[in-house]
Amino acid sequence: MDSGGPATNTFIQRLIGAAACDVAVYEDVEADRGATLQACAVVVLSSLAGGLGLGGLTGGPFNIAFFSMVALLAWASWALLTYVIGVHLLPEPQTRADVGELMRTIGFASTPGLLRVLGIMEPVAAPVLVVTAVWMLVAMVVAVRQALDYRSTARAIVVCVTGWVLAIAFAIALGLIFAPTVS
Repeated sequence: MDSGGPATNTFIQRLIGAAACDVAVYEDVEADRGATLQACAVVVLSSLAGGLGLGGLTGGPFNIAFFSMVALLAWASWALLTYVIGVHLLPEPQTRADVGELMRTIGFASTPGLLRVLGIMEPVAAPVLVVTAVWMLVAMVVAVRQALDYRSTARAIVVCVTGWVLAIAFAIALGLIFAPTVS
């Protein structure tokens, strides 16, 4: 594995490969320290898409901004929980704790979240949001398995699902406490 060498895929190729759960793309992103800003861009754009998809249903720029922020905070909590669970609670013997590699891979695992913007179309909002959430979970499993050098996909599933459930609980709590009133 080349660490920090030249990128083998363009940003668009990485987005397509990440959405397709292509292991080679996750390995490419893991090894390319220059992909950190790209991964951050994916997370921010995915969060904005989530804000548009959720906030667009209830209208108004405040709602869009609120839901975008909740999506970003939920991703950040998921990433942190994944790190703690995957590296400290359920590591395999060969697991290395490189935060940058993990953040880059799980950042790109947010690629399916870009489609959450389609949630602004009310008839398809619920299915779009459910499908993209599950798709992001599947991409996260691939990303975690690669970044933490797991041999077991089952372990990656346990790590990701546990973090996902806790992050969703966090997002719901934020929503219940701070959500704007819908009339």
